[in-house]
Amino acid sequence: MTQNSLNVITVEIHGQQYPIESNLAESDVIKLATYVSERMKVVAKKTATGDSHKVAVLTALNIADELFRCRETDQSVMSQVLTRVADLETVVDQALPSES
Repeated sequence: MTQNSLNVITVEIHGQQYPIESNLAESDVIKLATYVSERMKVVAKKTATGDSHKVAVLTALNIADELFRCRETDQSVMSQVLTRVADLETVVDQALPSES
């Protein structure tokens, strides 16, 4: 399948079937659906509610929290990398003979 063509892939999330229209590979859509379904199982066990809407919203909040934490970590790591690169650049500049 090419990345530009849309296909409908039916997945099961938390016991419900969903037709997903996507240009992603089927295996990627299945992987995402499996992740969401597994996260919903965890939330459902912790909340002991039969309301699947509430479970879905709480799961979405948990996944959003994961995303935000990853973004913060990425930004922190990138900042550290850029600082280290600048430090290395300074060391290299000092080690090279000047062209005067």
